[in-house]
Amino acid sequence: MDDKVRPALEIDAVSKSFGAVKAVRNVSFSVPRGEFFGLLGPNGAGKTTLINSVAGLCRVDHGSIKVMGYDVSGDYQSARRALGVVPQELVFDPFFSVRETLTFQSGYFGIKKNDAWIDEILFGLNLTDKANANMRSLSGGMKRRVLVAQALVHRPPVIILDEPTAGVDVDLRKNLWSFIQKLNDEGHTIVLTTHYLEEAESLCSRIGMLKNGELVMIESTDRLLQRDKECVIRFRVKQPAKANSSPLEALLPDTVFLESGEYLARVPSPSEIEGILRLVRELEYEIDTLETENEDLEDVFLSIMRASPERSE
Repeated sequence: MDDKVRPALEIDAVSKSFGAVKAVRNVSFSVPRGEFFGLLGPNGAGKTTLINSVAGLCRVDHGSIKVMGYDVSGDYQSARRALGVVPQELVFDPFFSVRETLTFQSGYFGIKKNDAWIDEILFGLNLTDKANANMRSLSGGMKRRVLVAQALVHRPPVIILDEPTAGVDVDLRKNLWSFIQKLNDEGHTIVLTTHYLEEAESLCSRIGMLKNGELVMIESTDRLLQRDKECVIRFRVKQPAKANSSPLEALLPDTVFLESGEYLARVPSPSEIEGILRLVRELEYEIDTLETENEDLEDVFLSIMRASPERSE
């Protein structure tokens, strides 16, 4: 395959066990260059094990992994230079300042005199005023920003973010995503794991879902959101004209009574909303207020996780 069209990340039939625990089970997928890809799954699904395998921190039992065409096992040095990883854990050296930390990180890749790039990273992550601060004096959110900066100092074409906004406040999160989105727009490939599904929905063009170490779904975000068109209707009614009218929840399918005349109904698609409203009117109830809600990625994620079979060791 031509190097120019080779995917940024290739994972082929990868399995990894720790004793009797099968953490990753025959996972295969690829991420094209320049894509913003989301990897989702509940705790213990195998996401971090897979990321550690990509980074070369653990050796897979079966299968192969390539980063920008470089085999993680056979050509580790080239694969690692092409990759920047932001780990989930806050790991830092308490004896150095932020700038010293980034300078030393650059040295690990043989990079010198890159002060201009370090300044650009510090500015992009709102760390300029913390450049000379000792790492142990920073807040948790600031430390996490430094981890992102460390992953970027050698200008890797592929960036993996493992729960990068865990414990980060809203302002820091928005600033971080603005900077990461800019890197993606410039051609960097981004792989994201997160429990904030609204982030994946707004940022990722394609999403893979892991459960019990298996890849149970991989699809474009748009198609995932279209796969389940169920619509939720929340409405409030006035008292019916006839005092002996039956309760709505007893007459309408998939409708539940909430309180104070408010009901919740589910319909398979938005086109069937009018049918529910017509039935309500035929039962001589007058609708006072009406709201509709569409399924989001969180609803789709929960649906897929519940539908996927559980495995026992």
